Amino acid sequence: MNRNGTPITILMADDDPEDRMLAEEALEEARLANEMHFVEDGEELMDYLNRRGKYTALRDSSLPGLILLDLNMPRKDGREALKEIKADSELRRIPIVVLTTSRAEEDIYRTYELGVSSFITKPVTFEGLVDLMKILSKYWFEIVQLPPDKNGRWV
Repeated sequence: MNRNGTPITILMADDDPEDRMLAEEALEEARLANEMHFVEDGEELMDYLNRRGKYTALRDSSLPGLILLDLNMPRKDGREALKEIKADSELRRIPIVVLTTSRAEEDIYRTYELGVSSFITKPVTFEGLVDLMKILSKYWFEIVQLPPDKNGRWV
């Protein structure tokens, strides 16, 4: 929840439909009130954040309060999208948690150098994913103080 008691939107960028479905079910199972939106690749992620294309109707709504980012996606991968987001003065404040199957040290180092907030390897069980969603929600929306968006609305 934000300061107004409104649920904060989580945006998940992941090309795997099963992973998206499981994340949505895990959020429901964890009984969290957060709204979750999904995009399938880095290009769609940037369109969503910049309110371009099919996302122009979102221009007056707040940006997501958290991005869950897969690294290996088509068209524009997570690393490229992360670099673009962190280079944008309006978007760089959004916390980004890499949620990926990668365990490569190079991915860990590179994403932290690009400004990722956290790097998490996807849990292998549904129960693990439910637990992760609870922890992420509690940490990012109850413990951490997030800054307001460009319109002065608290994330």
